[in-house]
Amino acid sequence: MVTIKIKNTGRQALPAYATSQSAGMDLRADISEPFVLRPLQRRLVPTGLHIALPEGYEAQVRPRSGLALKHGVTVLNTPGTIDADYRGEIGVVLVNLSDTDFVVNPGERIAQMVVARYEQAELLQVDKLDETERGEGGYGHTGVR
Repeated sequence: MVTIKIKNTGRQALPAYATSQSAGMDLRADISEPFVLRPLQRRLVPTGLHIALPEGYEAQVRPRSGLALKHGVTVLNTPGTIDADYRGEIGVVLVNLSDTDFVVNPGERIAQMVVARYEQAELLQVDKLDETERGEGGYGHTGVR
């Protein structure tokens, strides 16, 4: 388990895992009054949260499956990455992909945050890559089965 320092400048409780095996913590809308997200509209929603991740970690902001399935509301830049050196407020870019208005209420669970380890890579430029069975086969190259 990793320890993350968090500053809450908002009105909502700190994120928490719903179960002992949850990968993500719900992020809540830190807004003073409801607003309407119209079809195809996007909006940056504040959470009131600021975090200090340890070096080698990132936080990913991901959609909540229930909002996506039931209302067509999702996170536009998913997963949104919060870098270890970012200290600003966590914001969630919500988009309404449905054909009906969606009301976002204060304290509503709007996204989830997953903390993950990462490594930076050193790029080595070469003239040729090794051959593989797949080769340059891209999208859909393996067929329908």
